[in-house]
Amino acid sequence: MTAHSLSKRGDLAEAASVVVIAAAFAVPWLSQNPMVYSLANQMLIAITAAFSVYIMLRMNLMTFAVPTFMAIGGYTVAILGLRHGVTDVLLLGLASFVVPALFALPLGALVLRLTGVYFVLVTFVLTEITQLLLFETPGLTGGSNGLVGMPAVTLFGLELADNRAVLQVTIGLALTGAIVTAAVTRTLRQHFAAIEENELLAQSLGLVVWHYKAFGFAIAAGVSGLAGFALVNMLLTAHPTSFSALSSVNYIAYAIIGGKSSMLGPVVGGVLLIWAGDVFALRGEYSQFLFGFLIVVVVLVAREGIVGTIHRLGVRVFSPPLPSRSSTVASSPTLSVPNAMEPLQ
Repeated sequence: MTAHSLSKRGDLAEAASVVVIAAAFAVPWLSQNPMVYSLANQMLIAITAAFSVYIMLRMNLMTFAVPTFMAIGGYTVAILGLRHGVTDVLLLGLASFVVPALFALPLGALVLRLTGVYFVLVTFVLTEITQLLLFETPGLTGGSNGLVGMPAVTLFGLELADNRAVLQVTIGLALTGAIVTAAVTRTLRQHFAAIEENELLAQSLGLVVWHYKAFGFAIAAGVSGLAGFALVNMLLTAHPTSFSALSSVNYIAYAIIGGKSSMLGPVVGGVLLIWAGDVFALRGEYSQFLFGFLIVVVVLVAREGIVGTIHRLGVRVFSPPLPSRSSTVASSPTLSVPNAMEPLQ
């Protein structure tokens, strides 16, 4: 597959992801079921958080720090709303993106020097430390009680308090995250691909690898902050348990099972696994087993993720067959070789 075809495939996947999330604005008008609203909220928050994982995977980095930046974005919004009276959804959305991104810049100077299992371990420990700080700083975060009673957000003075409005806010935040992710991965596709393929070679050829990794890390943190805002707005509470380190495993699973090579992967993975978790929850004590079994089956059967496997099968089925070796030899012009037993003329 050529670089041009890979770029075209990426453009189509990015556009499709944005369109799918934008289409979710129809859900509040097609249904009035609170269960549908709740499931849609969970899916969109999961997809937004998985976009952050996807950005880092484009640089061959698997991050467990998504809950950390979700907590920073969520608690920023809760503190602004409860203690400073800021309720405008546009200002809160901007703050939930900018504050985690700014926090990620100095943090990236420390952790982005690591790769592989060391980067994974440090980001996991970072999330554990973040949750400990949330519990142990009651003056700022409310401690084990969290920040409860967050006021409803507003847009141009209109209060967005009912279930339909909350879902619309979540869709808007998810759409913003999708647009930012698509813009960054499209603009820096070649740079991220070079880092993912061979970081040392890219650096030796003059690519300032650290700059792109730091920028991607900051953008991924900002997208996570949008997911944290959506989660806090849905619950009207910022609590440490909402940002546990184990939740990062789910966000990674959404991106990898859906397909880490395409932006559609987090969308498909988030929708499928959130829906499966909701269905399997009806099975009581078997819910975790069934959910884990689904993940194992998908990983074993589709190593490229759901989106990647479907694309590969589609190319195999619909692409024209290559000519066989025998037909190529038969169709090639024959060369007359003189007989060694015949005298030369």
